[in-house]
Amino acid sequence: MSERPLTPSPHSLIPVFQDLPQLRRWRRRAREQGKSVGVVPTMGALHDGHLNLVRQSLAKNPYTVLTLFVNPTQFAPHEDLASYPRTLPSDLDLLRTLLPRAYVTAYEERHRRAAQVLGVSESDPVRWEFSAPSPAKGKRRSPSPPPPGDGLESPLVVFAPSRETMYPLSTIPPEAFQDDPAAGDGVAGEAMLQDTSKQRGAFVEVKGWGDVLEGESRPDLAEDAAQFFEGVATVCTKLFNAVEPDHAYFGQKDIQQALLLKLMLKDLLSNTPAPENLHIIPTTRDTKDSLALSSRNAYLTPCERRYAPTLYRALSLARDRLSSGGATGEEACAAARELVESVAREARGEGVVMRFDHVDLFEKTTFRRVRGKVGEGEEVVIVGAVWVGKTRLIDNLLVGWEV
Repeated sequence: MSERPLTPSPHSLIPVFQDLPQLRRWRRRAREQGKSVGVVPTMGALHDGHLNLVRQSLAKNPYTVLTLFVNPTQFAPHEDLASYPRTLPSDLDLLRTLLPRAYVTAYEERHRRAAQVLGVSESDPVRWEFSAPSPAKGKRRSPSPPPPGDGLESPLVVFAPSRETMYPLSTIPPEAFQDDPAAGDGVAGEAMLQDTSKQRGAFVEVKGWGDVLEGESRPDLAEDAAQFFEGVATVCTKLFNAVEPDHAYFGQKDIQQALLLKLMLKDLLSNTPAPENLHIIPTTRDTKDSLALSSRNAYLTPCERRYAPTLYRALSLARDRLSSGGATGEEACAAARELVESVAREARGEGVVMRFDHVDLFEKTTFRRVRGKVGEGEEVVIVGAVWVGKTRLIDNLLVGWEV
C-alpha cells in the first residue's frame, strides 16, 4: 500500500479562535510587533464580496481578522435563526485561496517534516504551537497558531465565537431575576436576545439614525423598526472591543449600516478603530448584469434570478435623472418605482412575484431624506429594496461622492 502525501488539512492553515483568551493572546503578540490589524465582520456564508473586503484588509495590514458570528439580535422573534446557513468548512476553503503562496508552501513543508518525526496523519488539523508551555497533566493542548514573529504566522485568522462568548449575560436563566423562581418566563439565550421586550444586558442604539430609511422599511421588524440596526451596532461594538482593530472593512451594499457605524464610532470616541479607519468598499457586482453579490441571492430560483437586477436598473435610472439636473429627489424615486412596478407586471407572466419595497434619497451624514433637487456639492445616497419571490434584495448608488 502506498503512503498518502503528508499535507496539512487546508483548514489548519488559518487559525480559528473560538474564545476571547485565544484571540487576545494573539492580538497582544501582534501589538508587540507594532503591526496593524484589520477586521472584516461577517455572519458567514461567504461570497466574493466578502473576499474582496478581506483582500482590501490584507493589502493594507500585516494581519486580518475575519469574524464569523450569526448575530441573534439582528433577527426578529418570528425569524428562524437556526435556518441561517452555517458554512464554516466551505468558508475556510474560500479564505485559504487568499493566503500568500509562500506561507502555504512553508506551512506544508513544516507539516511534512513534523509529520515524519511525530507520526502526525495527513487528516490531523494541526495548528502549530512551538513556544507555549506544556498543558497540565491529563489535558490536551488546545490548537493555536504559531506565535507571530516565528516566521510562519498566518496573515489571516478567523474569530468564530459562540453566542455565550458574545452575549455572556444571556446565559443567566430568567428565573434568577424573579422573586419566585417558578414565575420565570422561560426566556433565555437566543430567544431572549431576539425579543426586544425581553432583552437584558448592554445594547447599543444610535438614536435618530437607526430607526429611519431601511430601519423603518423592514417589514419583518414592524414591532421594533430599529431592532436590526441596534443589533448591528451592538454586535460590532462587541467585536471591535474583542479584536481591537486598527482598521475595519465593510461593503457599500449595506451603506446605511456602514455609515451608521462610522457615526457610532465618532460619538463613542472610539480609537479601535477610529471613525476615519472604518473603510467602506464599493459593492461587488455580477460582471454580467451588475446584481449586487449577497448571501441572499442563493435563495433565488433561476427564473427569479433573471429579474433580480431590476433594482439596480431602477436605482441607475434615478441617478441618471438626478445627474441630468432636471429631477427632484421625489421625481427620481418615483421614476425608479415606476420601472420596478412595470417589470413586476412582466414577471407575473413567468410566475415570478416581484414587489416594490422602497426607494429613497438621503443625505449621507444626517440620513435626512432629500425630496427636492440635490444641491451643488451635496453628497447623497439612493437606496432601495425590492422583493423577488420570498427574497428581499437591497442595493444603493452614490451621488456626488465615492467610497
